[in-house]
Amino acid sequence: MTPNPWIRHLAAGAVLTLALALSPAPALAALGVTELPPQGDDGPVTVFYPTDAAEQPLVIAGGRLQLLVARDAPHKPGNGRLVVVSHGSGGSPWVHSDLARALVAAGYTVAVPRHAGDNHRDHSEPGPASWERRPAEVSRAIDAVAADARLAATLQLDRVGVYGMSAGGHTALTLAGGRWSPALFAQHCERHLAEDFNACVGLITGLKGGWLDGLKQWLARTVIGLRFGGDAEPRGHDDPRIAAVVAAVPYAADFDMATLVAPRVPLALATAEGDIWLHPRFHSSRVLAACGRCEQWAAPPAAGHGAYLSPLPTGFEGLEARLLNDPPGYDRAAAAGLDLRTVDFFDRHLRAGR
Repeated sequence: MTPNPWIRHLAAGAVLTLALALSPAPALAALGVTELPPQGDDGPVTVFYPTDAAEQPLVIAGGRLQLLVARDAPHKPGNGRLVVVSHGSGGSPWVHSDLARALVAAGYTVAVPRHAGDNHRDHSEPGPASWERRPAEVSRAIDAVAADARLAATLQLDRVGVYGMSAGGHTALTLAGGRWSPALFAQHCERHLAEDFNACVGLITGLKGGWLDGLKQWLARTVIGLRFGGDAEPRGHDDPRIAAVVAAVPYAADFDMATLVAPRVPLALATAEGDIWLHPRFHSSRVLAACGRCEQWAAPPAAGHGAYLSPLPTGFEGLEARLLNDPPGYDRAAAAGLDLRTVDFFDRHLRAGR
């Protein structure tokens, strides 16, 4: 009998946890955080890092999140490696702070650029317009870290990791060597609009099974086709400093899958079978089918798109709540095991032989 993938995931997580428990236990660093200022058209870059300073409560997102961090505290040398996190559409650094804490506890520094036009403060340009800019924004975030004397003194930037979730997963796949085009996006939405509606239109509206659904689909097809259908120029971005990539529940329907058969760097896919925003069969499952050597780990079968947001803000309502909130019975504590898998992946591919 083939073992259940979630059982394999639990077993792997247990092995990692046991290994950590049996290893000599260094004093865990606190979670330091600072913000590098905007440069040119780029937004700020939030940086998490090891520190010995005391953590204090930080209330953000209008009270929807409270974190413990040491703001602008002195840096403590870690393992010398940087991981850049590309947030999802409308996202922020804070919804990846649990992952940042796990990485910082292992010695990493974590940088999160604010993607222009597609973040928690500015929703003006989600989709292909943002996807085209994002990979270069990741590269410039590495440059910003390198230009900061406090950070650069503790880091080696020849081997950098990238983690991206949702739209950030699209960024991650591009940085792993994938090539996509607006025309492929339009083709996907023409063929599968009803089945993958919110992957094509975002949070503007949803299908409700009523008479308006036909009008919504006609309008979406028309706008998407006119705006993107004629642009078949492949998009890509290569940064030789990036040496390992994790794509979590990525938008992937617009990629030429032939470009992901052999990614230029080690690539892991973090998936969620219950994702109803980016249905796996159009996105992550297609990447896994093309890339036989990619690693995969999965959230529990009941987990939805928001499983990789940790902590998950409260107060979502309506369509956003349906697409992001945890379904009944989902154990959010399980996300800690997913974070450990990410740490282990970067340890193997960024720190090997050091």
